[in-house]
Amino acid sequence: MKILVLNCGSSSLKYQLIDMNGEKVISKGTYERIGEKSFLTHKINGEKYVLEHPVANHKEALDFVISQLLNKNYPSISSLDEIGASGHRIAHGGEYFSGSSIIDEDVVKKIEACSSLAPLHNPCALVGIRACQELMPGKPMVATFDTAFHQTIPEERYIYPIPYKYYENYKVRKYGFHGTSHLYVSQRIAELLNKPVEDLKIVNCHLGQGASICAIQGGKSVETSMGLTPAGGIPMCARSGDLDPSILTFVMKKEGLSPDEAENIINKESGMWGISGVSRDVRDIESASANGDKKAELALKHYKYAVAQFIAKYAVSMQGIDVITFTAGVGENQSGVRKGICDYLKYMGVEIDDEKNKVKGEEVQISTNDSKIAVWVVPTNEELVIARDTQRLVQSL
Repeated sequence: MKILVLNCGSSSLKYQLIDMNGEKVISKGTYERIGEKSFLTHKINGEKYVLEHPVANHKEALDFVISQLLNKNYPSISSLDEIGASGHRIAHGGEYFSGSSIIDEDVVKKIEACSSLAPLHNPCALVGIRACQELMPGKPMVATFDTAFHQTIPEERYIYPIPYKYYENYKVRKYGFHGTSHLYVSQRIAELLNKPVEDLKIVNCHLGQGASICAIQGGKSVETSMGLTPAGGIPMCARSGDLDPSILTFVMKKEGLSPDEAENIINKESGMWGISGVSRDVRDIESASANGDKKAELALKHYKYAVAQFIAKYAVSMQGIDVITFTAGVGENQSGVRKGICDYLKYMGVEIDDEKNKVKGEEVQISTNDSKIAVWVVPTNEELVIARDTQRLVQSL
């Protein structure tokens, strides 16, 4: 069976076409900076094609991706009929879902019901679902939820210290995100260390446009940085992360902002972009900082410090840490960010090998041999997890 996996981020679209007979990736790619100077990196047969093709939204991005899968100059497939099913990464499943699910109209309605909790993600994922329904009518689809992995977090850790009625009435609680990535990396690092995942205390740092930290003990999520929505936790490229809650109401009153306008600020105009004013891309901010831009430097320092703080907090959650893993676009590729974070953790015995830390996008231990906590770069593969779940559920139909 060939499965098309779609992973719609806030400003990106990642995809993989996987032949599940041997789990061979036929082609894959990433559409970056959707809505801005967007471009597609499409990979097939060891060749990489970087295609500058600006798109305004995820629907336009997906249409162009499909055209590349069918491109006669480097075809992945000759017809969409070759695709047996599609798997979709969904950011928020609320308390509706504790695992992946075959998509039907009831599932779609529940995803829509959670859209207010993940306004940058669920609507984009629904675009992908509707497009697949249109392009491949009758083909089964599976939804894999970022929130599902975090359903093991204990109640005293996911509840918020506000009137309990808001949980009872509206299910306001910590949910956590990037669960598919956290699951994959925790299982993969156990394989690399040749230890049962049940014996490990892992802090996984998923650092991309969106970013979250997860404490994984015994193979289960026991704490994570994102909360009710993907705007919480550490500061991100354009999302604020955790704030004094009165900041938002203070600014709303001062500037006469509506809730929607305030939400837009914390999701799209904050984080490192908000501080630096340079870009929503860490690469641009690092470049500006290297050229003497003080606000860009400040944004990076604030980011590294906040990530290190969360890692240290999770030593409390698990009563120790065996291994720290870095993954996703920033975590896998930005050596300066990794080094800056780990420098704050030297008091815990973390020591980075500067030469090994130069790696980009490869599985490698970047800590020294005498570091008290092992530190690794482990590229994530959310798409493979989604494809496996899709195959399992479709075969059970």
